[in-house]
Amino acid sequence: MRISRIQNHSSTLGGQERQRMQQETRLTQGGTCFTADLIPYVMKVILTLAAVIGTGSNAMAEQLGDEKKLPRIEVVGEGETSIARQPGSVAIITREKLDMLQPLSTQDALKSVPGMVVREEEGYGFIPNIGLRGLNPNRSQKLLVLEDGVPVAPGLFTSNESYYSPRIERMEGIEVLKGAAGLRYGPSTIGGVINYQTKKPEDGVTVTGKVGSHGYSLLGLDAGGKARSGDAVGGISLVTSEGDGFRNNGFRLNDVVVKGGIALSDNQWVSAKFTHYDNDVNTSYVGLRKNEYTNNPTKNPAPNDVFLTRRNSFDINHEIQLDASTRINTLVYWSQLDRDFWRREIAARTANGTSYVSCDGSAYCLFGRNRSFEMVGIDSRLHLNHVGFGINNETEIGVRLHHETMRNQSVKSKIDPNARSGDLTADEQLKANSVALYGQNRFILTDKFAITPGIRVESYSQSRQNELVATAAGKTSNTEFVPGIGATYQLHPEIQMFAGAYRGFAPAMVATAISSTGVDQQLNAERSVNIEFGARGTKSNLRYEATLFHMDFSNQIVNQSASAGITQANAGKTLNQGIEGLLAIDLGMGWSAETNMTWLPVAKYNSNRAGVTDQVMGNRLPYAPEWIGNFAVNYRQEKLNTRLYATYIGSQYTDALNTEQQNDIGTLGKMPAYVVFNWSTRYAVSKQLSLIGAIRNIGDKKFIASRNPDGIFPGAQRNFEVGLIYKF
Repeated sequence: MRISRIQNHSSTLGGQERQRMQQETRLTQGGTCFTADLIPYVMKVILTLAAVIGTGSNAMAEQLGDEKKLPRIEVVGEGETSIARQPGSVAIITREKLDMLQPLSTQDALKSVPGMVVREEEGYGFIPNIGLRGLNPNRSQKLLVLEDGVPVAPGLFTSNESYYSPRIERMEGIEVLKGAAGLRYGPSTIGGVINYQTKKPEDGVTVTGKVGSHGYSLLGLDAGGKARSGDAVGGISLVTSEGDGFRNNGFRLNDVVVKGGIALSDNQWVSAKFTHYDNDVNTSYVGLRKNEYTNNPTKNPAPNDVFLTRRNSFDINHEIQLDASTRINTLVYWSQLDRDFWRREIAARTANGTSYVSCDGSAYCLFGRNRSFEMVGIDSRLHLNHVGFGINNETEIGVRLHHETMRNQSVKSKIDPNARSGDLTADEQLKANSVALYGQNRFILTDKFAITPGIRVESYSQSRQNELVATAAGKTSNTEFVPGIGATYQLHPEIQMFAGAYRGFAPAMVATAISSTGVDQQLNAERSVNIEFGARGTKSNLRYEATLFHMDFSNQIVNQSASAGITQANAGKTLNQGIEGLLAIDLGMGWSAETNMTWLPVAKYNSNRAGVTDQVMGNRLPYAPEWIGNFAVNYRQEKLNTRLYATYIGSQYTDALNTEQQNDIGTLGKMPAYVVFNWSTRYAVSKQLSLIGAIRNIGDKKFIASRNPDGIFPGAQRNFEVGLIYKF
């Protein structure tokens, strides 16, 4: 059987020229590229939104104007009081901090969060690899990543690997929540919850332009406004970007967001958001070999490999304030993502490089791992403040209904190294349904002491169907009870203590839970007992937080480096424990400094893996550096914001056997520690015009960011960008 997802690509061009031809093909043949295909659609959406705004009611002008945010689900909330209610470690990256950081991506911004490790892949954060507290960052599988409360991963139960990351240019903040309060969300909240917050539409038009090293360029447009009555707002955000890549692995990206909201009455509001994203990036699972890294670290070892991503999403948020103490938030969400990964078939690996099967018609030389995902769900939450038995209570009760599908196809070609069609060799349909019930109650026992117990019940079913072999089909189901309890105690006006214990849970994905022949593998979910204890507060010009954490897994899934892709291994019992801390100080005269450090003395296997002869008990877990640190000096005055900062990542093992010596093909060997210095700035020339700039890896430090899954992936060398922001 022959199949084609994207056709008519040139087979004679290589590298960047081929990438440009691919983009032009989509433009002329009706692909999903923004420039050719999406403008009419976006204009239609804007006109529809304008019609709604023009006819909207005038009930809540003063609330939906500058003071009232569009309704959305928030993980933490705003202000010190919101943080103080959380019985766990919290990090919030505000819009002001984003302005100072000038991050290249959402991943880049998250590097400033205590305990966070970001593994670079293609250098621009398109394919997110985020880890926390020593958990493997591969495809961000140990965290729940949200955007305005909506899951970002293409699947939660079919495949939770992150193939897409929203652009930082359209964010106004990032929330990071660790601890027992994360039970309100799920699944896969073992490490914590990350919630990206998109910008609220603002009056006027803002244009952003950037250029930088490695052919980097970006053009952004933000436009918005309010109805005359003031009770409805709407806006659009556009980003288009391209570059040659840090390793001659070019990309072309478009990101579109249309967002708006309206007051339905005095006590209820609704908002809607549509997003479109498409990106072609010349990246691969294949890394550099030992001698390649030594002699030419910027080499692209797989110029024919491409990662093609298309994503559309739509969500509606509704909020109704029943009375002063009762509120209901309801979120309806849908997303659809296509991920085509075309890769050359490897013939051999040596210290000097990778050779590929010849496309002479004698054997398969190119294969596509092409996946399509669709997700739909509804999440409704009741918030209630009440008094019971003489105690003030803050209650949250919710339900989520969720459905997702995944189509997984393998397509192979024998004749064209740049083909986008071929023989269909595998075709599977994966499905999952879940019902989640959750509730927590914050008992405010005194004005200083509060206890928050909670529980989440997640019941889900999964199925796997081989579309080429009708008899190869199977199903499985599971129900998980995930309890937790947390507490806060205001020891002193400047010191709040917090503690929490909860059960971490992540479901086995369909491809591991059910075999390719349809047999239920009777796999247990990934489970852990997580405990943390900490203190936070402010004193005069000082802000701090310190947290002890303990993560005891009864069954952790650990990603291993493999020569032909990513595999998962049941690691059995593992233990992560350590301490993380943050300290920020205002030095006066516009100067400030901040630092955070994570010490992870224990990140080990607590048992030997079943069915494996190698003894690993007591060995350190892969990709779990003992030390992680950040230090920054900031200067802020009326017109100028500037920041000089450094990131330190300790040495890391890449396999369960803790292999020290590097092998010839670069897949094994301890990764040395490294420190990278960066600088960013923003200068307001006027109220309308700001100049921005950044230099990353100032010292041009050469370092290994990863060996996963197949060879050495170098960190980005020194790079810069400059630009301007103009608001009309």
